Amino acid sequence: MFQRMPGVVRTTLTPIAKRALLAWERLESGVSYDLASRTVMADPYILYEKLRLKDPIHRMRLIDAWVLTEYEDAERVLLDHKRFSSGENRFDYTPYRTMLDLDPPDHTRLRSLVSKAFTPRAVAELAPRIHQIIDELLGAVAGRDRIDLIRDFAFPLPIIVIAEMLGIPAEDRERFKTWSDDVALSIEPVLTEEQIDRVHRSTAEVFDYFEEIIGQRRRAPQDDLLSALLAAEEEGDRLTHEELLSTLLLLLVAGNETTRNLIGNGMLALLRHPDQLQRLRNRPDFMDSAIDELLRYDSPVQFNIRVVRVDTEYKGRRFRAGQRVIALIGAANRDPKIFPNPNVLDIARKDKSHISFGRGIHYCLGAPLALLEARIAFASLLSRFKSIRLLAEPGPRYQVVLRGVADLWVEVDS
Repeated sequence: MFQRMPGVVRTTLTPIAKRALLAWERLESGVSYDLASRTVMADPYILYEKLRLKDPIHRMRLIDAWVLTEYEDAERVLLDHKRFSSGENRFDYTPYRTMLDLDPPDHTRLRSLVSKAFTPRAVAELAPRIHQIIDELLGAVAGRDRIDLIRDFAFPLPIIVIAEMLGIPAEDRERFKTWSDDVALSIEPVLTEEQIDRVHRSTAEVFDYFEEIIGQRRRAPQDDLLSALLAAEEEGDRLTHEELLSTLLLLLVAGNETTRNLIGNGMLALLRHPDQLQRLRNRPDFMDSAIDELLRYDSPVQFNIRVVRVDTEYKGRRFRAGQRVIALIGAANRDPKIFPNPNVLDIARKDKSHISFGRGIHYCLGAPLALLEARIAFASLLSRFKSIRLLAEPGPRYQVVLRGVADLWVEVDS
């Protein structure tokens, strides 16, 4: 049984009610979108194409929302924060607000405090350390012919990087895996009661942990991002203590999830398309375009949600104030109007206008870091191993917003 959609459906849907709402959608448009379907979570792209062909501005009856599958529509909503708000979008079960849940001026203020750590110049200075971390991770699996690229590589890499930026002690990093996995569920629109309990429990635990680290940094500031944010907090109106905690939590989750899924989804796509994997081996100068294509082909973030501020007419549809609008990034990135042959993986593709990092004021703050980590990660894997072969189909994580795999077992030859 699924928990209510906060702010949309006020009671838990019974199976009968759910089937009725999905049938209503199909009668109206010829297609329905079941957010809780594990089949759709495992491979959403067939449904995305059906939505785009039959009803590109789709009224979802399962929740009171509009679903946009065409690139132009998704991009327009993401760019227009005045009509489509992030500030009213926090779910009832989310026990905190981050800058992702804010509109200007609060969003502008918080983002400006953190952005200095993610400028291209600041990120470029991290490259030697990222190379070192990757060498250590690959060194730890040396001599093994079978490895789980998620557990052994794609997960620990971004966690170590963001933990070091924040000044988290090395011995505490392992604790962040469960916390990150649980807290990441908080942006999902459909959760079970058990998942909601995990969100609350891990959020409380990580906040308690941050309080302890904050106390240490107040007594002895260091050259890390946490100390810099504390200095901003002490200036009074620039950062409250609650904003400090939520920003640390956002950096922990966002700094891990996007990069982990980019590496995992990207390697899976290459392994399923060995011609493109070999092409990248032969042409390492294609690396930047390859990463853009992997982001487009199977985006780590599948959709962004906004809330309509005022009644709005859009292409003949009436969006009412308070309704949610879902920009389906995964569908927009496969819109044939923008990307010819969108279901084909082409690492030399020249169409690079994917929206996997979003658009507008909420464009992913950590995009330069994610791209740098991915660039070094893919190059290192291809240079370290003569061959990489998929051993088994990976287990999906069964999430709607954040798309990734639970494991990625491969056979390698050094």
